Amino acid sequence: MKRTGLRCIPLMLAFAAGHTLAADNTLRLLTWADYAPKDVIEQFKKETGITVEVTLSNNEEMISKLRATGGSGYDLVQPSQDRIVSAQKEFRIYKPLDLSKVDRKLFIPSMLSATEKITTFDGKVYGLPYVWGTDGLVVNTKAAQIADYTDLCNPAYAGKVSMRLKRPTLMAFAFALGENPFKLYSNPQQYGSLMNKVGDKLIACKKNVKYFFENKEQMLGDLRNGALVGAMMWDSGGWKLNSENPTLKFVAPKSGAMGWVDTYALPARGKNDTAAYKWINFTMRPEIAAKIAKSVGNFSASQGADKLADPKLKAQFAASFPPAVMQKINWYPAVPAGLEEIEGRVLDRVKAAS
Repeated sequence: MKRTGLRCIPLMLAFAAGHTLAADNTLRLLTWADYAPKDVIEQFKKETGITVEVTLSNNEEMISKLRATGGSGYDLVQPSQDRIVSAQKEFRIYKPLDLSKVDRKLFIPSMLSATEKITTFDGKVYGLPYVWGTDGLVVNTKAAQIADYTDLCNPAYAGKVSMRLKRPTLMAFAFALGENPFKLYSNPQQYGSLMNKVGDKLIACKKNVKYFFENKEQMLGDLRNGALVGAMMWDSGGWKLNSENPTLKFVAPKSGAMGWVDTYALPARGKNDTAAYKWINFTMRPEIAAKIAKSVGNFSASQGADKLADPKLKAQFAASFPPAVMQKINWYPAVPAGLEEIEGRVLDRVKAAS
């Protein structure tokens, strides 16, 4: 028996070494659609030998997946900057970044500083900026006059608008109702009252909503074919449609577009931090970041990537966001722990209402 066991030891060591090597050569990335283009992944593997395994997700699913596994299963994730601190405080699903391993000069300094500040918890930084953009309105300008989120509720557009049944919609409608939900983050009772007010507005608006979309492509298709005349959605989707049909336009709402920054963050029990830092520094290189920005249809936090951006995208951005409109963007601050439970109850109530 001892001799048999001794024979197994080299085999076990070889298996363990092979398993470690495989892990070192794979980056498990949890991210949004279009954030890791095929050509970028291929170039990364060519330069580093590391294979990137991509799983697509969104903010809510990222938190859910990492909660379920205690922060394991992935090596790098890309939540929005406002969703990091509260999740870390409640669930401990991230690990702090080792900033000595990040090439800071690759980032736009102001965006790097702001993101580090908003993702700092217990004196440690948990997020770095990747891609940024806004939520606003896409309007068929021949069929509708929609200038703010609440205009989607105009009876003239019954059954012809769409939006997501997610927290960005709650925030957007709060601003359109003349309130600033971010100022109430420190007062859960007042915040809850405002969310209930927004929920009542969305329930009254349901007759206008053809569907609360989960599938972006379905909504884009219905805007193309005229089944929808307006929707709340990302600027990148609006600019994509505008490239195909000039009557479809992205509109920054009167009450302000909702500004977001998606990040790099490390799961608490990720196994390949080395590959994660290599990917961060690789994708922040201006020429690589410009490829990613073109794939996403938004802009990168990479210093110098804007000079390589698609000229048409730059022109569309300038048309949607002249300086005065840019100043009105409502940038998401960090969400305090517990508020998402309030929002969840309101969203459930809206979903259940007839």
